[in-house]
Amino acid sequence: METLRDILDAASGGVFPPPDGRTTVVPQPSYRDAGVFAFTAHTVIATDEDPAWVRETLAALDCDALAATMNARFLTALLDRTGRRGDTIDVMTVGAPLPGVPELPLEEIADPGHPRVVSSRRRRDDVRVWRTEGGLLVLGRGVAGRLEVAVEVAEEGRHQGLGRALARAARRLSGGEPVWAQVSAGNARSLRAFQAAGYLPVGSEALLSPR
Repeated sequence: METLRDILDAASGGVFPPPDGRTTVVPQPSYRDAGVFAFTAHTVIATDEDPAWVRETLAALDCDALAATMNARFLTALLDRTGRRGDTIDVMTVGAPLPGVPELPLEEIADPGHPRVVSSRRRRDDVRVWRTEGGLLVLGRGVAGRLEVAVEVAEEGRHQGLGRALARAARRLSGGEPVWAQVSAGNARSLRAFQAAGYLPVGSEALLSPR
């Protein structure tokens, strides 16, 4: 059976689940990592719940079948059944690794109290942090062990291309593997920055976090 990591690794290389309108249910890769991952006309749900319940609940929805897995009623039912909490539906983007060193000066730091670091460590392992003037870059192992990036730009550093530069720097710090970034669909500024840094949208995801 394919694992969630298998599917994400394939997607990072441009090979996606078949656009057949189906939903694939796979086991959670860990207790922390559960969620709904929607690709073009195919959704992957990582959960340890009964796949039959998932399919029965989806079939009972009065909505477009292709959109059912991201329908608010289904997500609410899944959260209630699993006892987990949800956040936003994010756009999944991925950037291929780049050779060389980052084009902006970065200093690796250890600052466990920084709000961005605290947030990342709730959802990721092996978190590393770099700072530059006006910005912060965080890399860590997130869903199914994929390498994930988060960036933060101070107010005074915005509108100068720093977010794009930080996102691109992550591709040079990845050690030769793809870098994933999840961006809220309404955060147009961040989406533009990551796309300008070479990240491609591959789908959407809704994570189910332990309480």
